Amino acid sequence: MNRIYLDNAATTPLAPEVLEAMMPYLTTQYGNASSIYATGRDARQAVDRARRQMAHLIGCKPGEIYFTSGGTESDNWALKGIALANRNKGNHIITSAIEHPAVLETARWLETQGFEVSYLPVDASGILSPAAVQEAITEKTILISIMAANNEIGTLQPISAIGEIARARNIPFHTDAVQAMGAVPVNVDDWQVDLLSLSGHKFHGPKGTGALYVRSGTRIEPLLHGGAQERSRRAGTENVAGIVGLGMAAERAGIELHKSAARITQLRNRLIDGIIAQIPQVHLNGDRVCRLPNNANLSFRFIEGEALLLHLDLNGIAASSGSACASGSLEPSHVLLATGLDAENAHSSIRFTLSESTTATEIDAVLGLLPGIVEKLRAMSPLAS
Repeated sequence: MNRIYLDNAATTPLAPEVLEAMMPYLTTQYGNASSIYATGRDARQAVDRARRQMAHLIGCKPGEIYFTSGGTESDNWALKGIALANRNKGNHIITSAIEHPAVLETARWLETQGFEVSYLPVDASGILSPAAVQEAITEKTILISIMAANNEIGTLQPISAIGEIARARNIPFHTDAVQAMGAVPVNVDDWQVDLLSLSGHKFHGPKGTGALYVRSGTRIEPLLHGGAQERSRRAGTENVAGIVGLGMAAERAGIELHKSAARITQLRNRLIDGIIAQIPQVHLNGDRVCRLPNNANLSFRFIEGEALLLHLDLNGIAASSGSACASGSLEPSHVLLATGLDAENAHSSIRFTLSESTTATEIDAVLGLLPGIVEKLRAMSPLAS
């Protein structure tokens, strides 16, 4: 059976050229980048090259890139680091109700440390109003953290407009850009962000790699203490092979983005339009246009999303019921509930996410199988009677 992989928001396959770039640092070039002898210097040069590659992709200086273990660490560092560095100025943080758990759980932890957090609502499409951010700001606001693109419904937020508000009030602005990287153009100056989180395995890089962009002059406390790595801001021996892979993934993302975004968008629309045309009682979650090129999240009324996923898997199709980070939870998606969906329809939702390797043949195969699966499940469902 030829399997069809449509869960690229959870993780993407490692690109061949990324693996090729990593291999020497997994084998013969095993030096510690903090060592001063030749093998260590070679490793340091590789890390510096990756830093330049990453900086080029998002339009910043190499010295503003700090390598981490992934998006979760970067989000934790951004929120905790800014909060602790600025608690003498205030204790108020603004975020949205649909952030990734790496932001929401960190914000909740900060509440136990005496910080106050405003969780702003979104509209039915999952979009946050910049005016709501403006209204939420107080004299004690020390951080605004709004994700660039939602990991479940793919909604793109008006980051530039929010960044303009934050800049005018001189408030540090962080964005979780984990899903946006490699999918839409990302530029820290266009967005007017001071901190930006990213994760390598979301754009064909290795798992366990990521980075936090920190604009020069931004006050931030370290999350990890120990050695002097990453200019004494992020302790720990550098994951040289992973960092090299992240750098190569960033380089290829800058090339592939413009080549593939239009094609992926076309395939996504083909999938959405085909499902809605063939299957009744289907609702598209998120904005129809203002969404990631590869994201299609739909609710199939009267059936359980998990049951639909299992049937798709039996037919060789990999999709998701939402965030992979929350797959063990029995609770309905907090993102879908925030858009006004009830619990029943939230539980009936499926997320299909495409990649540059997705083909029209694969999309047509899904469209050929899905209606029959839905019809079968609805025939067994007491909710549909």
